[in-house]
Amino acid sequence: MKKTILFFLILGSITLSSYTVHKFYVSVTQIEHNKEQQTLQIISRVFIDDIEDLLKIRYDESLTIDTTKDDPKLDEYLKKYLDQKIKIKVNDKDIAFNFLGKEYEDDLMICYLEVQNISSLEEINISNEVLMDVFEEQQNIVHVKKENQRKSLILEKGKSEGLLNFSE
Repeated sequence: MKKTILFFLILGSITLSSYTVHKFYVSVTQIEHNKEQQTLQIISRVFIDDIEDLLKIRYDESLTIDTTKDDPKLDEYLKKYLDQKIKIKVNDKDIAFNFLGKEYEDDLMICYLEVQNISSLEEINISNEVLMDVFEEQQNIVHVKKENQRKSLILEKGKSEGLLNFSE
């Protein structure tokens, strides 16, 4: 009888522990100042399944991301969402970015953005709330490069904005 109870306790612990596996929610955004072209080149990587879940909730429940074919609605939704969730100030001026497109790599969606007419980068203020409205644990890592200087931020819910100073 004791062996049977012990067996069920162990089986129950294993079963319950399998439900506590927690997915890690993260995106990585790289921003590079191109002095010659006077642009900020932005590459943002998010997990396909996470962005698909979000876009279904916000825009279209029937949306499915198919990495083998292009859906114009998907680009429209991505541009709209990223415009709302990523805010950038350069040298204390609000700037707008252009959504250039996307591609896929394994389980990642890579979004390409660009800001024009950035002749100098002394400081950059970044707010990145991508996926934070769906995933409480979401962290957005931002790397910024100016010439040979690199600086980074880790943004999360409650602290989704940061300032990097390159004039020091």
